[in-house]
Amino acid sequence: MTRSLVACILVTVLASSLAVVKGLHAVEDRPPNIVLIMADDLGYGGVGCYGQTRVATPNIDQLAANGMRFTQAYAGCCMCAPSRCVLLTGLHTGHCRVRANDPKQRLTPVDHTFVELLRKAGYATAGFGKWGLGDSETTGEPYRHGFGNWVGYLDQADAHFHYPDWIWKDRAKFILAGNNHEKSKRQTYAPDAMHEAAIEFIRANKDVPFFCYIATTIPHAELLVPPDSLAQYDGRFPEKPYVGDRYASNEKPRATYAAMVTRMDRDIGRVVKLLKDLDIEKDTLVLFTSDNGPINAGGADPDFFQNGGGLRGWKFSLYEGGIRVPFIASWPGRIKVGTISESAISHDDIFPTLCEMANAAWPKNIDGVSLMPTMTGRGQTKIKERLYWESPSNDGLMQAIRHGNFKGIRPKAFAPFELYDLKADPTESNDLAKNHSEIASRLEMEMASLRIEAAR
Repeated sequence: MTRSLVACILVTVLASSLAVVKGLHAVEDRPPNIVLIMADDLGYGGVGCYGQTRVATPNIDQLAANGMRFTQAYAGCCMCAPSRCVLLTGLHTGHCRVRANDPKQRLTPVDHTFVELLRKAGYATAGFGKWGLGDSETTGEPYRHGFGNWVGYLDQADAHFHYPDWIWKDRAKFILAGNNHEKSKRQTYAPDAMHEAAIEFIRANKDVPFFCYIATTIPHAELLVPPDSLAQYDGRFPEKPYVGDRYASNEKPRATYAAMVTRMDRDIGRVVKLLKDLDIEKDTLVLFTSDNGPINAGGADPDFFQNGGGLRGWKFSLYEGGIRVPFIASWPGRIKVGTISESAISHDDIFPTLCEMANAAWPKNIDGVSLMPTMTGRGQTKIKERLYWESPSNDGLMQAIRHGNFKGIRPKAFAPFELYDLKADPTESNDLAKNHSEIASRLEMEMASLRIEAAR
């Protein structure tokens, strides 16, 4: 065997052993800036372009009109922390580290996020809002997983309250003027402070590729909003006053909820305007989504606002209302305006999508697929045959799987397996498990194969 042939074989073996995929449709010139906005507990029907009629969201609606709206997009889970873990690691809840809202579950040094890869590719990276994947000085803090800066909450339990005494600004406590949680003194609205920090980050990094993760705590309970926003909805709805327990009492919870969402929408409009003012709008991909379905905590009333979009279930449920969410992508000049995708996608697809757009290599073993071909019209996104979710319940494990238009679900531990045809029955009203037992059995077997025991 000649020396040149040996070298050729070695190169081939090394190349085949690399557990990475390179972007096939990388941006030809400057990689795009990325702004990823995640609402908190906003359901599928929470904004106007997804059917909301009682809450004004003109900026989010315009974002959809200017880009692509996905009608079958799914959160990583039906609750906060696991959904964020899926988003950042590209692994569904049968494979990822954090599978419950449990502070003992956190990212470790072997868990990698797409943010790390963007940072290695030269991006300035920062996050603003709710983390939930590891507290300060643990292996899960955001600075150990690709974020150069973080302003907001680390422990998600703290993120229930919008007028805390302080939030994190990198590794130091940032005091919010005029706030005293114990004495109910409220002056500085934390979502405002975090949003201002995001604006400053974008402005400071306009000349370099940046990744800005805005993980707002709106509209999660506690339902509170500054008076200037409440005024828009005060008196517009019949109210059911909320008597506080862990959250503040609220005489006008419906008006407050609507005002919170519209305030979030206003802030998103400010981000888009800033991109235009800085002349980087065409260099920036903006994504908008939510971490899971709506909830009725703290006086919130998802039925009144139809926040689930008519789908079955709320947060903490693996029926469609608990996991189907808005997903909007806008990138002027790259994503065709006013387009709609009916592809079934999930938050684990964000990892490879953003890596491909940044021309960064990504691991083969993640569960997501790149949506870049669908978004840009350059080819066809690889069809992901199966989507999987799991979530702990009081007595065991809830699980769900989607294969094509069929969805199988065990809605609580040890419950009978249910089967639905989502194309014919998107509200999951007609259980087909008995009449289509072969399909149900196949999906149940697939579901069992799609998980490994979570590491402790």
